[in-house]
Amino acid sequence: MKRRYNPHYLPEWIRKPRFYCKAICIPITCFQLVRVLIVPTTGDFLLLLFLVALSFMFYHDVI
Repeated sequence: MKRRYNPHYLPEWIRKPRFYCKAICIPITCFQLVRVLIVPTTGDFLLLLFLVALSFMFYHDVI
């Protein structure tokens, strides 16, 4: 039987950076979206895709 993932059972040294990354991920993604809309380059677009995927994973507690 597989246990469900619960981030509250993680050690403190993993929980704190995860919390801060989760809090800062959405504002950085919004800034990157504005930057891609103004000056679209391939690197910025790939970074935006990575940040959107990371935000999605944090929101759905995959990470």
